[in-house]
Amino acid sequence: MEVEHVEEVERLDPRFSTALMAGAASGLSVDLLFYPIDTIKTRLQSAQGFWKSGGFAGVYRGMGSVAVGSAPGASIFFVTYESSKSLLSRLLYPDRSADAKVQSPYVHMAAATLGETAACMVRVPTEVVKSRQQTSAYGRISSLTAFREVLSTEGVAGLYRGYGSTIFREIPFTCIQFPLYEFLKHSMAGYKSEPSWWQAASAGSIAGSFAAAVTTPLDVIKTRIMLAKASADVHVDTRILSTLRAILAQGGPRALFAGVVPRTLWIGLGGAVFLGTFDATAKMIEEASRHVA
Repeated sequence: MEVEHVEEVERLDPRFSTALMAGAASGLSVDLLFYPIDTIKTRLQSAQGFWKSGGFAGVYRGMGSVAVGSAPGASIFFVTYESSKSLLSRLLYPDRSADAKVQSPYVHMAAATLGETAACMVRVPTEVVKSRQQTSAYGRISSLTAFREVLSTEGVAGLYRGYGSTIFREIPFTCIQFPLYEFLKHSMAGYKSEPSWWQAASAGSIAGSFAAAVTTPLDVIKTRIMLAKASADVHVDTRILSTLRAILAQGGPRALFAGVVPRTLWIGLGGAVFLGTFDATAKMIEEASRHVA
């Protein structure tokens, strides 16, 4: 009986190699498709204002850094998420059926938190370079030049500026998005059948849109911290509470929702592509592996 229980869990969770490849495909797809919306969102959240940050011009600026970091970042997330989900299910619910374990919101929240924490080791340096380029902080330069500029003026710490605020944003975001995504996906499929790619995509879009709108203030704080540049003669306070007070002093509570429309649109559409692509690619890889075997 125990052997059958383990086999059912393995069937429901993608293997390491599958999560790795499907995660890379999903991360690259969503960033390439919706990058201009992300640029507009970042410029709306910039302290210098939308038009001074570039307006609608050069919306693909900084794409190079994203192309390098999106695939490994997404792969790390999905490998960690899927493996953690399987492990935590077995540890926390050893006496329940495999299907009941997969539906646990506590497992999804914990696995997603671990996934985001790991992925941010790659994602944060990418976002620092990207956000500086999107707002023309160094002028119109290449991603490599912007990377070197951050490294030469602020060191490795500069590349991880905003890591804490990114985690501060991502944990609430994923704790809302992934339990809701898993619930909607399996609800659409009726729990007894495996969800299709379009059900995964629809669930991802709805869950992503809701989570994005609710966590926009955390995203504004993260963006301001990442855009802050340190120099030898100017002290930059990048603490979360200090940044929050500065935002409120500058624009009031309304400023905390700067860019909420493009952020919700970007993550809503991106969630459909991100999670739909992952689901479809994972199934395709698993099917191909079975035929080869």
